[in-house]
Amino acid sequence: MSEYKNQLNQPIGFPVEDWQQRPYPPRASITGKYCKVEPIDIDAHAEELYQAYGVDKDKSNWTYLPYGPFNGFTEFKYWLTSACRGDDPLFHTVIDLKTNKAVGMASYLRIEPAVGVVEVGHIHFSPLMQRTPIATETMYLMMRRVFDELGYRRYEWKCDSLNAPSCAAAKRLGFSFEGIFQQLTMYKGRNRDTAWFAIINRDWPAMKAAFEAWLDSENFDESGLQRASLSSFFK
Repeated sequence: MSEYKNQLNQPIGFPVEDWQQRPYPPRASITGKYCKVEPIDIDAHAEELYQAYGVDKDKSNWTYLPYGPFNGFTEFKYWLTSACRGDDPLFHTVIDLKTNKAVGMASYLRIEPAVGVVEVGHIHFSPLMQRTPIATETMYLMMRRVFDELGYRRYEWKCDSLNAPSCAAAKRLGFSFEGIFQQLTMYKGRNRDTAWFAIINRDWPAMKAAFEAWLDSENFDESGLQRASLSSFFK
């Protein structure tokens, strides 16, 4: 029960002081220590993305996405051109700063500036960035834009409830599990029960500090392995 009550002594939610509609996410790059997240440029990124995704030889990374795998580069580029140019979803490419090459994608979607809510989705990290600081930093940079730059109230993550790696990643990144919506949608000829996760703005300052501590170069040894887990920085 909320600690706030109205004049009728009924419990009500936390007040939102001086709320104004928030800006739409800009088409601008975000640069970190290990990667850069920038709006997709199909002509510049398509070939590099296709090559990066090709490292996934058994194509298992496409299992829980509503599209792919694709039969060749031409089909992949056609999908990028037809599906990834819009404003919602707003697709971004992840650039590895060491190689200056595209290694993955993620997007903002279901963007609601009026109430300050946005979802992160279409997350497809190639094997070149999986289990590296780039993967975590990508998510941190996108969160930082949403909360610090744009002033949103809520950041959502949704995935197939059977997608164990995605559910584990959401929890590792500090998202709170909120439940499962049964048969919320269908894709590739099958039902999808959808797991919901979220981060809210009042939790962000402590989470931001945890991310920045984990991403510090001192937290990685000479081979690039973490010295302390991300969860150890969350209070």
